[in-house]
Amino acid sequence: MTTLNRPRSVSSGFTLVELLVVIAIIGVLVGLLLPAVQAAREAARRMSCSNNFKQIGLAIHNYHSAYKQLPTQMSGTGHGTNSGSHPNRTNGNGERHSIFVGLLPFFEGQALWEQISNPLVGRTDGGTTGWGSVGQPWVAFGPSPNVANYPPYLTQVPTLRCPSDPGVGLPAYGRTNYAACMGDSPFRGGVGAANQNLIRSSTLAQMVRASQRGAFVPRQKMAFRDILDGLANTVIAGEIASDLGDRDKRTDPLANNSAVTLRGESGGNPITPVGSPNQCSNNAGVDAERPQFWSSSASTPLSTIFSGNEQDKLRGYRWASGFPVFSQITTMASPNSAACFQVANELGTNNVYNRSGVFSASSRHQGGCHVLMGDGAVKFITDSVDAGNQNATPVAQNGTGISAPGSRSPYGLWGALGTRASKETIEEEF
Repeated sequence: MTTLNRPRSVSSGFTLVELLVVIAIIGVLVGLLLPAVQAAREAARRMSCSNNFKQIGLAIHNYHSAYKQLPTQMSGTGHGTNSGSHPNRTNGNGERHSIFVGLLPFFEGQALWEQISNPLVGRTDGGTTGWGSVGQPWVAFGPSPNVANYPPYLTQVPTLRCPSDPGVGLPAYGRTNYAACMGDSPFRGGVGAANQNLIRSSTLAQMVRASQRGAFVPRQKMAFRDILDGLANTVIAGEIASDLGDRDKRTDPLANNSAVTLRGESGGNPITPVGSPNQCSNNAGVDAERPQFWSSSASTPLSTIFSGNEQDKLRGYRWASGFPVFSQITTMASPNSAACFQVANELGTNNVYNRSGVFSASSRHQGGCHVLMGDGAVKFITDSVDAGNQNATPVAQNGTGISAPGSRSPYGLWGALGTRASKETIEEEF
């Protein structure tokens, strides 16, 4: 009998070596792909951030078309009567609103504007008596931005948030990643030509005229006609990073005691909040291993000095407040430089809210940040922009030499971009 030889079945599976090779190739591809995905995501976030800024620029132009002026930084109602302690006015906002309050109707914030501009019943702590109750509604245009129970101030406004900034929630009231540009000198940036009772004087007005050289001036009406250097040559707002509670030197301002007194007011308070941007950096307080942060031994960051009830007063924490730490930039130190403020403030009170200082633009992007020009263009300014003489003291009324009133900005191209009428124009693309 003949037997047929059946062919042996051949296995179609992978060998162990082949399987390991495939896994290794997939691992390499994933390793190459992830950075590209992250870069693409950040590029999308950065574009969205720029688009938000364009919306703010368009809102400013529409506001100017409607009212023939720019929105006023540090504006609103007076103190009112029986309105509580100085920082927590409830029967008036004490002229402390940022430009963003007035801009709300111009960037799809009409509903929030209606809440603020009319008497409002409601509070965040659920209280049934006192301000915000049915029997005692919040006053029209709201209390001081320092009051924590007023719902509109705690509302997160999407247009004012950059997607690259991960900060969210308390202790911030309502974060902002955009801020008004006040120019190249911080003096009286938190108060303008008014004292703590909102009384103007010619003496204070002269001081402000000498130092506040930006597109916006605290508590003063400004318009495009005041920007004599040209709208395309003048920064009117800048991007800022909000504080994350990590002692970042850009968002947790250092208290600077090295003020240069060019002229004293009543009470002997200095009129220049800082001697120079370099004094602000205070390298002794910077962590040697993480130069973007204050070291654990640094004793004067704002979060350390004003611990406890002052933890809600760091960079970008209140979009509705016009005070420097929350919604202002100066073009002194280059973008993403250390922030600082003067301990002895300009009103002679113990409040941190109105203290001026070096508050430069900053961001969570790599290498720089966005700025908004007067013509509505959004530009990306690198950290390496020419910032001139960082040892120069700010321009002030009784300043001398390069700090004398009317001088060209001592802070190079960056300082020139921040001034509105110093006859400094930009001839090249930046």
